[in-house]
Amino acid sequence: MQYRNLGRTGIKVSPYALGTMMFGAIGNPDHEDSIKIIHKALDAGVNVVDTADFYSNGESEEILGKALKGRRDDVVLATKFHLPMGEDPNMRGNSRRWITTSIENSLRRLATDHVDLYQVHRPDPETDVEETLSALTDLVRAGKVRAIGTSSFPASEIVEAQVVAERRGLQRFRTEQPTYSIMNRGIENEVLPVAQRYGMGTLVYSPLAGGMLTGRYRKGQETDGRRAAYGFKYLSDERRLDVVEELVTLAADLGVKLTHLAMAFAIAHPGVTSAIIGPRTMEQLDDLLAGADLHLDDAMLDRIDEIVPPGTDVSPLDMAYRTPPILTPSLRRRPAQERPAA
Repeated sequence: MQYRNLGRTGIKVSPYALGTMMFGAIGNPDHEDSIKIIHKALDAGVNVVDTADFYSNGESEEILGKALKGRRDDVVLATKFHLPMGEDPNMRGNSRRWITTSIENSLRRLATDHVDLYQVHRPDPETDVEETLSALTDLVRAGKVRAIGTSSFPASEIVEAQVVAERRGLQRFRTEQPTYSIMNRGIENEVLPVAQRYGMGTLVYSPLAGGMLTGRYRKGQETDGRRAAYGFKYLSDERRLDVVEELVTLAADLGVKLTHLAMAFAIAHPGVTSAIIGPRTMEQLDDLLAGADLHLDDAMLDRIDEIVPPGTDVSPLDMAYRTPPILTPSLRRRPAQERPAA
């Protein structure tokens, strides 16, 4: 693989990153099989592995810790914090209190003394970003973290964090992890340009659009019951299914597999550093690695643009981050007493 710069950190990473969300109870509960998948990805040249404390409630990190025994120095290890790790309301979020606890828990599960990239899994509107950056800065200075990053941050919050870090002399976020695929191109509008402006690396997730671009979900077919049980409503979204049919035809015209077309698209954008693959089985990993050498020329990319125009989302993924004003009606509606009578 041809390695790329992770923003301006000086760290070199592969264009494919291995995501481990599917290792553990939520996906592949067989630890030995998961370890074999991790080792095969590393042997193929993938050198960045991404996980999170939330994945299978820490089990994913534990599996990764076992897999990296004797190979830790060869891996750019990334994990995340923020999502709830228990019923206690303080076992989540972006506060100093939780950050200092969650990093110790992650290091223990990962069986290492540091992570190369520690990422804020989601924004936390209840915590001042300066509080978060201050705590993360201390972790960098203590040698427990090499670089810090964000995930699913809107462009405005990325800019705010960069400004706060500069004004306060704090470590700044060096990476962003947004969703990006042929079907979800919204980050082309602002997130990717902002990341490029600040020299941030990007590790994009769901390049297969949550499984839609595997070709397994087609019009007129039953939705995968296992995934549907986890609330993946987008699998039956008619607009997405219509686009899948067009992309299946395009892939056939080009003589390539749909998965390979999707991955090649994700890493073709100059603002994208790596695309995260999340195999659950060895067969899925083999399929994705087989397309690693595919490169799309301008004519191919133009045809994709005709199907899904740049900067547009066919429809959002169920796990996509939505800002508080979108989720909370009271933040986008004037109080009833301030509205004129109908």
